[in-house]
Amino acid sequence: MYYSADTVAFLDGEFVPAAQATCGVYAQSLHYGYAVFEGIRAYSTPAGPRIFKAEEHFERLHYSCRAIGLPLAYSVEELTRISYEVLERNDLTDAYIRPLVFAGAPNMSLKAASTSNVLVAVWEWGKYLGDQSLRLTVSPYERPNPKAVPIEAKVAGHYVNSIIASTEAKGRGYDEALLLDMHGHVAEGPGANFFFERDGELVTPPAGSILRGITRNTIIDLAREAGITVTERFFGPEELRTAEAAFMTGTAAEVIGVASIDDVVFERPFQQTIGGMLAQHYQALVTGQSVRTERLEVRA
Repeated sequence: MYYSADTVAFLDGEFVPAAQATCGVYAQSLHYGYAVFEGIRAYSTPAGPRIFKAEEHFERLHYSCRAIGLPLAYSVEELTRISYEVLERNDLTDAYIRPLVFAGAPNMSLKAASTSNVLVAVWEWGKYLGDQSLRLTVSPYERPNPKAVPIEAKVAGHYVNSIIASTEAKGRGYDEALLLDMHGHVAEGPGANFFFERDGELVTPPAGSILRGITRNTIIDLAREAGITVTERFFGPEELRTAEAAFMTGTAAEVIGVASIDDVVFERPFQQTIGGMLAQHYQALVTGQSVRTERLEVRA
């Protein structure tokens, strides 16, 4: 699914067959989740393949490394160039890009690594959560306490929480989980940010227990350019009973509607919501098409 005998990846300064891009069984990252990564998409545009917001993603990769004390020797510009070359070597234009910085040296201690390894892999990947609006459930698992770990860093080990919550939700027949923070406020999904719509405006959780996603920030910018009010504030799951629609955003998921949250059902088709209109604008933006910025007209 992710690679074949012909797939090429970048590892520590070399372009190698993906099957050879490995680490040892005593690698610190393998045992403790001590690694950081990014999820980035490249799109085919009229001007050729384009990595969407490469600079923002690789700046966040650098931030994540600093947050956990993991060295990173490559600059934003170098990582961007490498990513384009990996795309070219694999003859891909529409693709998902996974940069990973990890501690691959044998090390069973709990001390920050003094060196790191860098992998850049690519593969063709459709929308992570599909195209159909999602049935969510409020998870019994919370987002990690931001005083315990650097939530704004995209750390591999944090995603154990995501795997557990998502698996639990799907085990109960839902499509995905919606996690709360330690205070009972709505935070985000296991791998996507959350918005709800009411009275022609959008509300989304603020910084605190969320990863402020790059797709999230793009959607906020698109909405405000189109005259839509976006409020970042805390709210509990009970407030979702008065919501008119909801959607989730993420690089892997892009922009996807929410059909229901437990027993709260949103009757309006996603295409007729603010989220649905923004999803169209987002696709136009990432594929290099023109984007209208007048106020979005959404049918009641």
